[in-house]
Amino acid sequence: MSKVMVQLKDVNKWYGDFHVLKNVNLTVTEGEKIVIAGPSGSGKSTLIRCINGLEHHQTGELTVNGVLLNNNLKHLEQIRHNVGMVFQHFNLFPHLTVLENLTLGQIWVLKKRKQDAIDLALKYLERVKIADQAYKYPGQLSGGQQQRVAIARSLCMSPKVMLFDEPTSALDPEMVKEVLDVMVELAEQERITMLCVTHEMGFAQRVADSVVFMDQGMIIEQTAPDEFFRQPKTERGQQFLAQIL
Repeated sequence: MSKVMVQLKDVNKWYGDFHVLKNVNLTVTEGEKIVIAGPSGSGKSTLIRCINGLEHHQTGELTVNGVLLNNNLKHLEQIRHNVGMVFQHFNLFPHLTVLENLTLGQIWVLKKRKQDAIDLALKYLERVKIADQAYKYPGQLSGGQQQRVAIARSLCMSPKVMLFDEPTSALDPEMVKEVLDVMVELAEQERITMLCVTHEMGFAQRVADSVVFMDQGMIIEQTAPDEFFRQPKTERGQQFLAQIL
């Protein structure tokens, strides 16, 4: 059996009186690629932000690589060492070069030697096809280039799980393809477990092992991509696809 990397059991979260996640159950095995789809406000981003502790669930059980996410700060630190996250906005340090953005965490968090950190950073910059930009500052790059830097930065921390929170939503349309191409290549070549919130259904069809469809804070179906796009099981899934395809 494949190792379970992420597991949620009856996870609930509220913002005040607003019940944003309702009894969410999800199991993600090692190397699995999951696309989380659904309308705006369905709880997709909140779900993956809970997985690395950026948001705190109130009830239920959430584990990452066997570590229970709770109020234990050591557990939270362990989980964040195992999880990389790429946001809608790139969150790069504007006063550091691309290379410095990639080596900072390696040196200060992973305690790597500077040269080892540089070598790994250059490897992943090559992987995302942006090695020639290593000594530029983020402000000198296009949005698509900055997002590829953000992906490389996460990979440098050797995560076991990668989370993507609508990584193309802040990009101009012509830059979307270059980021999606990098993500497709990453999905095909790396053994990393991936959960991606996205409206790019072509990416879901090409890469995902399964599509998780959320609505009103609940997972209402989880199926293989070809099944979901051919014939969603729920009326709400059918309505969603009719609007976006």
